Amino acid sequence: MAQTVRINLDRSSPVPLYHQIATAVDAAIEDGTLQPGELLENELALASRLRVSRPTARQALQELVDRGRLVRQRGVGTHVAPARVHRPVELTSLHSDLLREGKKPSTEILSYEVVPAPADVAEALEITKDEDVVSLRRLRLADGEPLALMTNWLPTAIAPSEEELTSQGLYDLLRASGSLPKVARQQIGARTATAAEARLLGEPPRSALLTMERTAYDSAGRPIEFGQHVYRASRYVFDTTLFAS
Repeated sequence: MAQTVRINLDRSSPVPLYHQIATAVDAAIEDGTLQPGELLENELALASRLRVSRPTARQALQELVDRGRLVRQRGVGTHVAPARVHRPVELTSLHSDLLREGKKPSTEILSYEVVPAPADVAEALEITKDEDVVSLRRLRLADGEPLALMTNWLPTAIAPSEEELTSQGLYDLLRASGSLPKVARQQIGARTATAAEARLLGEPPRSALLTMERTAYDSAGRPIEFGQHVYRASRYVFDTTLFAS
């Protein structure tokens, strides 16, 4: 049965009606009034109930689709999207963050090999170009749903085995081996997915991805890991707390 949201429109407000509708539906998703997977009334019913034009209702729903809050399927309707993973910007592994959120992480190892370090990897790990490193590419899933593609390079002396990485987080394994990540330099950005990335992540072609590049260092200041990760923007956000100086 299609769900409705109580929406009080202020027609005298300078805020566009479509944005008021989108904001109200988004708030209902955020507070749990609308649950992931629930079917939402269609744009025709929404327009009729709120006495707005159909293009206004369509624009409101599309805004939420574009933000990953709703999912539209032809012939099925508009549903509330699965809940996003909120990850704090801290020196933690995605595996640990998913466990903390009550989700079940799993990993598919797409590749694991010893390769000569490319120039950018050698620079990040502060080693000579073409020195051997372990190159690791993984697909991380949350509750069986693809969430992130992660590529990492590590010095061969401290790299966990392929078998270990199928069931444990990289940083947990590094800590267990005595290579404790203490500080990291990272950059967060965004771009569109390649065809291969979209296919692996179960996203439409050229969907938005969040990107993260990180170099982690141990307590002695030695680089122990360099990673380039992409995340589904529709299912994943970075949370940051800011303090005034």
